Amino acid sequence: MDAFFVSTGIVALAEIGDKTQLLAFCLAAQFRRPLPIVAGIFVATIANHAFAAAVGAWITSLLGPDVLRWVLGLGFIAMAAWIMVPDEIDECETQYSRYGVFAATLIAFFIAEMGDKTQIATVALSARFHDMAGVVAGTTLGMMLANVPAVYLGKRAATAVPLKLVHGIAAFIFAGLGLATLLGAAKAVGL
Repeated sequence: MDAFFVSTGIVALAEIGDKTQLLAFCLAAQFRRPLPIVAGIFVATIANHAFAAAVGAWITSLLGPDVLRWVLGLGFIAMAAWIMVPDEIDECETQYSRYGVFAATLIAFFIAEMGDKTQIATVALSARFHDMAGVVAGTTLGMMLANVPAVYLGKRAATAVPLKLVHGIAAFIFAGLGLATLLGAAKAVGL
């Protein structure tokens, strides 16, 4: 259950102000049809995060537990720093609109999420918790918690919450996970 709750909280906070949330604003403004946009975000997120969680599980199988702890600990601390860098989106119009609202959202969101903070976080969370289903469910819920209001409320939802504060909280959580993981790694080698 920890995997689910931690994944939900981290991704919901990390997604606020992220480029995929900015994409959700753009899609909502372009299409003005929230239900197929939300459905496209949901399907794209499940597919993307299932892949990311599988990569995290695969990495776990490659690395020994001591090396994995150090990699994850340092990775979470790097995520804490990365989360403080604001995202931008290049253009608001999607080139996939000829496929319809749902397909355009699915394709654009899946591509935008590749290599994104929340996808990398999903890889790390899956490796950390060894619970792919819990991590994918949690990260997907976190994405939906951040993006559904973006689709329905638009930029008013983003301006209602101070981004620096939210990013600071997310960075603090990532740093805490990193330190806890590194402390476990240090104990494992007798430091």
